[in-house]
Amino acid sequence: MPAARESLLDAARTALVCRPWSAVRMVDVAAAAGVSRQTLYNEFGGKDGLGRALVRREIDAVLTGADHALAGYHEAGERLPALAEWLVRAARGNSLVRAALTGLWTPRLPVPAPARVPAQSTAAQRGADGPLPSPGELLGLLRDRTVVALSPPRADPADTAELARLTELALRLALSWMQAPAPDGGVGALVRDTLGAVSATTPTAGARSPR
Repeated sequence: MPAARESLLDAARTALVCRPWSAVRMVDVAAAAGVSRQTLYNEFGGKDGLGRALVRREIDAVLTGADHALAGYHEAGERLPALAEWLVRAARGNSLVRAALTGLWTPRLPVPAPARVPAQSTAAQRGADGPLPSPGELLGLLRDRTVVALSPPRADPADTAELARLTELALRLALSWMQAPAPDGGVGALVRDTLGAVSATTPTAGARSPR
């Protein structure tokens, strides 16, 4: 039931804006989505499954949004700074995104618990209870997708490795900005300057840099 599933996730996200996850009731989420509580349990198996599915949807949105952020810039030197800026904005406006990227889960959020999937569970329940990436794994997914997006066809392995190194540096600068933001923003400029300094001190880096 894709439509019911999305409606339930939307209702859960709206409820989370108004109250902490501990105060979100399944019956209220089902009512807001216009479905029965049994439908909710059939889809997610329980509140933990609903919480995991909600976090997973935000993670998928981060990956998709990052792809769009990279595609929006054609100048090579602006793409990693643009990605860093987009990630910081996404985390600032969405507490689930910030927690998924940094691992800083607050009591208001549905902290993903280890899945315990009964053998007789439905396919939907097993999907909802699947593993979520850790912050380090999520960073790796973002890095690898970025390298694929920025690498030319038949790129030299050494160039690809250097691009992966610079991409991870840019992502980690964005993560540090999320945890200790400067009042005036500017993470893109920080990434741009840092990558420029790294490239200037790395042998043959000029050919491998995304700049």
